[in-house]
Order: sequence, then structure tokens, then C-alpha cells
Amino acid sequence: MRLTQPLPSFLASSLAHEQPQCLLRGTSPVASGMNFFLELWKTKGRIMSMIAAYYKNKSILITGATGFMGKVLMEKLLRTSPDLKVIYILMRPKAGQTLPQRMLQILSSKLFEKVKEVCPNMHEKIRPIYADLGQSDLAISKEDMQELLSCTNIIFHCAATVRFDEPLRHAVQLNVTATQQLLLMASQMPKLEVFVHISTAFSNCNLKHIDEVIYPCQVEPKKIIDSMQWLDDAIVDEITPKLIGDRPNTYTYTKALGEVVVQQESENLNIAIIRPSIVGATWQEPFPVSPAPGPQAGLHVDLLLAQTSSCPSSFSSHEMLDKGVLLAGVSLGWVDNLNGPSGLIIAAGKGLLRSVKAAPMAVADLIPVDTVVNLTLAVGWYTAVHRPQSTLIYHCTSGNLNPCNWGKMGLQIMASFEKIPYEKPFRRPNADFTTNTFTNQYWKAVSHWAPAIMYDLYLQLTGRKPRFTKLMNRLSKTLSMLEYFVNHSWEWSTSNTDMLMLELSPEDQRVFNFDIRQLNWLDYIENYVLGIKKYLLKEDMSGIPKARQQLKKLRNIHYFFNTALFLITWRLLIARSQMARNVWLFIVSFCYKFLSYFRASSTLKA
Repeated sequence: MRLTQPLPSFLASSLAHEQPQCLLRGTSPVASGMNFFLELWKTKGRIMSMIAAYYKNKSILITGATGFMGKVLMEKLLRTSPDLKVIYILMRPKAGQTLPQRMLQILSSKLFEKVKEVCPNMHEKIRPIYADLGQSDLAISKEDMQELLSCTNIIFHCAATVRFDEPLRHAVQLNVTATQQLLLMASQMPKLEVFVHISTAFSNCNLKHIDEVIYPCQVEPKKIIDSMQWLDDAIVDEITPKLIGDRPNTYTYTKALGEVVVQQESENLNIAIIRPSIVGATWQEPFPVSPAPGPQAGLHVDLLLAQTSSCPSSFSSHEMLDKGVLLAGVSLGWVDNLNGPSGLIIAAGKGLLRSVKAAPMAVADLIPVDTVVNLTLAVGWYTAVHRPQSTLIYHCTSGNLNPCNWGKMGLQIMASFEKIPYEKPFRRPNADFTTNTFTNQYWKAVSHWAPAIMYDLYLQLTGRKPRFTKLMNRLSKTLSMLEYFVNHSWEWSTSNTDMLMLELSPEDQRVFNFDIRQLNWLDYIENYVLGIKKYLLKEDMSGIPKARQQLKKLRNIHYFFNTALFLITWRLLIARSQMARNVWLFIVSFCYKFLSYFRASSTLKA
């Protein structure tokens, strides 16, 4: 076959970088280029994804594969590159499950349903390996270590502790020492092509403007690692505030240390760093948004409520919503943990969260997890193929390109609860933001603690176990840890991320889309609220009409209680205050005169 058309620039670039590797294998660069072209350029008349093709026959090591982002990363790899060789995942037994049992449980989730269609043998593609990142040597057996060192082509390091209140010693071990150990392993892998390290956009949150560079820390990471070996817990706890300085917690501090370790240990390694902001539910994948039928086409969440076999096509989406029917095959906003905003959305939807100290105009820099995964895979391809001269940092944030502030997001979440109420709420959802500390403390006492204490007292009197005070303790602790992030805004430069977008072919831009400018926040928030209901709370969508009735009942109770409270308070004022009595008599007299005038006017007109 003879090539009659010139290759596109993105394909020519890839071929140019592919040929030296072929020469190392003793293959003719011309033959290799032809094979590469025939295999990747067209399949059934359609241009293939260069990124997906890159991962074919690759052995990939993923740390943190059992976490939220790790699962989505594994799913995307298996779905878009089913011909990959193997995915090694480092994990520990949990809840009495062996490694294979835990792996099967992960693969049986809703997230992997589409993978089963394109990769029926996905269980054979995944190789679980026992490892404990909490130990200095990672506790990997000699046999497994030998296999990893001799076979691994790509490393995605996603593992980390994301707890904001993690003791410094443990945070250093998981976020710094484990990274150092993994880099040491990577340096001994002869077939390794790229090492992608997942950090956080908040690693340097003590700065207002953050560039795509690694910022030095006041104390060298190696000194911190060494000191954790011999300092006792009391001393570590005492020096923690001094070490983290103007950062809000040990998480952001140790992630910054981890980046410095990556920079220091990156000699002879092909490395890239990705900094995502607040990672939320999926946006487009693996459950894409379908065009909405009927007059309410702009509201994607209404799509989710119809069972095509049980709803006539003439029904509007709101009529289908009222019937509590779910559109077959469409599921959005996949999420499986309480991290990020998910826990707060549940607390607000259940009526537990009523007041948050936050700056309504501060940017809520939320990023969908599938957007982060798409960027991660694109970065892995670009770094392996183009081999940049230095370690590139990629910011995966939304604030600069498609900002949404906390006030607007809060209103959208509250509006979503009207259409998608959660079952068995404690109170009617009605959360609000305040910037004043005194006001926030007042509303916490009145709207959080007082109802929780009264309800727990009721539970005790009826012989049941009190639980709401404990819930409020946990909620209050969570709010205090998040307070820093909902009261500040940051600016992240995205030069490298923008450059990478331009390097992608049109097909790669479609398959591995990380352009956050395309996201519609209203649709995304609605899908997020629905995803929490379906995947986290495990609530049946057919129960939505009943949940709406319950919400209406709680709203009526709220109005009745407020009216009764007003009347009782006013009656007490009338009994004790002459001024209150005078005001009351004036209001009654005015109303009587107005009604008399209205009746007289009606009589004259008749």
C-alpha cells in the first residue's frame, strides 16, 4: 500500500517519536511507521484515537486504584484501550476480603457496566498486588516486585491520604515517603516510559496565584521523612503548626512535599505532575448525557426519570418525573464516596446542614472526576511520546475557564432538591451561606444543635438510641476543616494544559475531553445531586413522588411552626408591653376599616 496523502501533523509527530523506540527493537522504522499508520490511522473509515492506541499492549501500574479517581481511571483505560496488556493495582485486603474478592467487588459496580461490552475479559486484565503504602518498603513481595520492575511501562500514582485532619506522621508516610519509594522502584524499571504523579491544585494554597511550577518548601522533604522516624507523637503534634505554616492542614503541606520529592528524584525518569482541584462526580463518562425529549429539554436531570417501556412518548419529562420512572440505560453523576462536596450535599439534602460560613462570591473550583482522568491519560501519552525536557505540571481546574461561585452553586443545589428530594429527611432542605462568625454561630446553635438535641431527647424517651448529636459533631468538624477552602479563591495558570489540548487530534479531543469550558453547571449540579441519591444513598428513583410528598409535608410543618412561634411571641409581648398592645390595636383597626371600605365599594359598584 502506498500513502497518497500527507500525514496530519499530530500523526507525523507521533511517528517521529515512535521510530527510535522501534529501532531499539530492531525493526525497520519505515515498516514500523507503515504498521503504525495502518493500525492507527483508519479503522472502518474512522480516525482512531492516538491516545487510546498508545496504551495498547502496555503494562500499567496504578496506585490508589481502589479510590474514587483510581476506579474511574481504570474504567476509562479498559473501555478505550481494551487491548492493553495488564493493569497492576496495589491494594490491601479489607473487611475480611482477599485481594481477588475485593477486585471482583470493584469490577461488579455500575461504573464498569460499559467495560463489559468492549472488554469481556477485563478480570484477566487486572492483576492485584498486595502492598501497604503505610510501610516504609511498601510490603511488596519479592516475586511481585520482580514482576513489576521487569514489566511495567507506565505508572499512575494516584494513592494518597485525602483526610484534612490526618496526623502529620501518617500523612508524610502516605503522601511523601510512599511517593519516594515508588520513584525508587520506577528508577529500576527498564521498560518504564512515563511516571504520572497526581498531586492537588491546593498544594500551594498559601499563594493567591499559582503557576505550573514546583514551589520549594522551607524544610527539605528528606529531613521531614528522617525526623518522622525518631520523633515521638507528642513532639510531632507540637511542631506540626510550625511546619505547615500558612497552609490549612497536613494534606496540602504533604502534597507540596511530595511534589518536591518528585522533582528531586526525577533524574533519568520521564515524569509529569497533575494538579486537580476539588474532584466531584462524573460529568460525561461513562454515562453520557442524552438529548432531552419534550418541552423541558434543557434539564438533563429530568431525563433520568422515565422507563421507556412504561411511559408514553407523549409525556413531558416533568410528567415522567412525577411518575418516578427512570430512563432506561441513562445514569449520571457517578460518585461513590463522601469526599469533596458530596458529604455536604447529603447533609443539606437531609435537612441537617442549615448554615455554612462561606464567601458566596468565592469561586467553587470543582472539577468532574472524568475530566481529571481524561487529562491524566492525555498527559501520560504526551509525556511518553514527546518526552519533554523538564517535568511539566498540568493544572486541572475550572475557576479560570468556567467559574461558578459558592453562592450560585448553593442555590442550584437547593433548587435540585425540589425536583430530586432525598428520602426520610430530618428537616426541609434550606442551607444558606453567611460570612459573619457571630451570625454563623447563632444559626448553628438554633438550626443545628437545638433540633438535634431535642430529637435525641425524644429518641431517648421512646427507648431508642440517640444519634443526631453525634451526627452534628461530625458535621461541625467537617465544616471547620472546609471553611478555609470555601472562603478563598485562587488563580491557577493553565498554559501546559492549554498546550496539550492543542496537541490532540480532533478524535482525541472528543474521546479524552478535558475542556471544562463545555460544562453547564446547572446540568452538572442536578446530575450530581441525582448521582448521590442513586449511587451513594442507594435510593430508588421510583420513590421520588413519595419523597416530594414528604418534602411538602415538612414544608407545611415548617410554616405552621413559624406561624405558631410568631403568634405565641406576639401574645406574650401584648401581655407585657403597652406599646405592643397599641400596635396590635392599630393593625386590627386598620384591617377593619380597609375591609369596611372594600365592602362599601363593592356595594356601590353593584
